[in-house]
Amino acid sequence: MKIGLFIPCYVDVVFPEVGLATYKLLKHLGLDVTYPEKQTCCGQPMANAGFEKQAIPLAENFVDKFSEFDYVVTPGVSCTAFIRLNYGRLLNHECKTAEKCMDVVEFLHDVVKVDRRLGTFAHKVSLHNSCHGVRELGLSSPSEMHVDKFNKIKDLLQLVDGIDVVEPERPDECCGFGGMFSIEETAVSAQMGLDKVERHIQTGAEYITGPDCSCLMHMAGIARKQGKKIEFKHVVEILAAGL
Repeated sequence: MKIGLFIPCYVDVVFPEVGLATYKLLKHLGLDVTYPEKQTCCGQPMANAGFEKQAIPLAENFVDKFSEFDYVVTPGVSCTAFIRLNYGRLLNHECKTAEKCMDVVEFLHDVVKVDRRLGTFAHKVSLHNSCHGVRELGLSSPSEMHVDKFNKIKDLLQLVDGIDVVEPERPDECCGFGGMFSIEETAVSAQMGLDKVERHIQTGAEYITGPDCSCLMHMAGIARKQGKKIEFKHVVEILAAGL
């Protein structure tokens, strides 16, 4: 099984430690992982801003770089959702490369089916369920649907020694980031983020974790500005801690 590692822009530029942790974890599990050079943005920012035509060359480059792999794995929920749900339409043909693109959480949970003990992280952690992950990738059960409750992120975190995983009130309510939404509706976005951070803090957690750096970045910025004493870590950093 050949795996191509795709690192989203904001992970590469702002959270490189998340990319390194992803590679480290996949290698620890004995997987064949390659990081293709000259990979670029997936095109989501352009498409979200209404400039879909500018996203097409980036989609074509993505397919060129990753078509040879059995799976494309990335620590980026929103990028995974954009690629999988939109590339076929943007490229105007069935896109097999996009179909085999998976967020690292769903890949580890659904394909690798990890069941061994992982690292150690002796802290209380509040789990943030990002909107794209809940409603487009099925990482957890959406509260508005009458389905049996599940959470793939929590399943993986429970393989870490010493961790205490909790969830806030309204566990899958949006944090307010939403890409362009946070720019176009700044005041609303900031208030949603503050409300979400407060609910996480009320759990008594030391850390907030989740599968999407963009949500964590948004909440971390609000927490720092408001002087809130809570830390943030991507879920893959916790899974790889101490390996």
